Amino acid sequence: MRKYYSLIDKVYARKNLYAAFESVKKNKGASGIDHQSIQDFEGKLVENINQLHEELRSKTFQPSPVRRVEIPRPDGRKRPLGIPNVRDRIVQQAILNVIQPIFEPDFHPSSYGYRPGRSCQQAVAKAQQFLVRYDLSWAVDMDLSKCFDTLDHELILQSLNKKISDGTLLKLIRQFLKSGVMIEGVIKETEIGSPQGGVISPLLMNIYLDEFDQKMKSLGIRIDRYADDILIFAPTKRKAEQYQRIATGILESLKLTVNPEKTHICNVSQGVRYLGFLIRGNYVLVDKERIKRFKDKIRRMTPRNSGIPLTRMIEMLTPVLRGWGQYFRVANCKGIFSDLMEWIRRRLRMKKMREWKSWKAFHKQLRRNGFKGECPKISMTRWRNSACFHMSFALPNKWFNEMKLFDLTSLKTGVLFNYVE
Repeated sequence: MRKYYSLIDKVYARKNLYAAFESVKKNKGASGIDHQSIQDFEGKLVENINQLHEELRSKTFQPSPVRRVEIPRPDGRKRPLGIPNVRDRIVQQAILNVIQPIFEPDFHPSSYGYRPGRSCQQAVAKAQQFLVRYDLSWAVDMDLSKCFDTLDHELILQSLNKKISDGTLLKLIRQFLKSGVMIEGVIKETEIGSPQGGVISPLLMNIYLDEFDQKMKSLGIRIDRYADDILIFAPTKRKAEQYQRIATGILESLKLTVNPEKTHICNVSQGVRYLGFLIRGNYVLVDKERIKRFKDKIRRMTPRNSGIPLTRMIEMLTPVLRGWGQYFRVANCKGIFSDLMEWIRRRLRMKKMREWKSWKAFHKQLRRNGFKGECPKISMTRWRNSACFHMSFALPNKWFNEMKLFDLTSLKTGVLFNYVE
């Protein structure tokens, strides 16, 4: 295995620091504990980059504690994120630019999370291949408890040291791992873990878990891993149970915790859940839980009594619909997309009804669209009226297209085959 020496000078090279800043700027993100925004840093870009260069070159750079924020999870719990200062994110990105090409080529071929040129859709396509084409119809769905938060610092550094012999760079990475976290104004030490939100954390996790990947590969056990979401494939249930015990042992040797309540064995005939999809033989569906969560989000964005104008509501909905649709379009979901668009347009019609307030404005819209019959005097506050024929005539699908509402049915679905490697 090749070893790399004298990498720190590549990290603090001004060209690399400027490139790192551009990446951080593109990814946006909130400020850290110093409240300095990306725009603030850019205001004195040359001066700030020169300062980072000198601090790294003279080995006087000291990372700051990350700012702890919590974001809600679908199960009601909260996920902790650590937000580094902008200058720390730039240095982490500079390190990433240098060491990622060193480790990336040797990662397991079935590892997909946080890797350039790889995606969730490719991971799902590979999982379907194993389940159907390779006749490995049983899968162990492994659940790791708080993976980022429990990575062992010494094991991280040992994994890095297999390829990197630059003591200054390793010391810098150690400083980031030990930089601490600020919670409600109080700084706490970090003895384990790499904070979610750190630029370099995803790569460190992949380096850390690559030992698991390679050990499973050496045993001839097929896996599919996206970050800490792991599927293990087997031809029989008995083999799946055996592989689960082996995998649990390897992960525990890495000081990671397998959640026994959420780890389970499933068969492709029943459906294997993975990354928001349900793989059932040759069919890949959208997981019902993901549909429910999506509809809950749409409900929050389209309240009937909101003061937000309908035009603005459509502007906010469009990127959400486009992103969700692009992610799940690989599934066999043509019918789901059609049903969702019908439901979303109905909610928006209800919003327009509340804006009209009375049937008089509704009648004007009907006449404007060329309606010749008798106009019904219907309530503008009843949900059932938003689905009637006359309301669809007043606000047809064409009207929503003209308002530039993204249409999920415009996407070609069932295209997972495009992601088969």
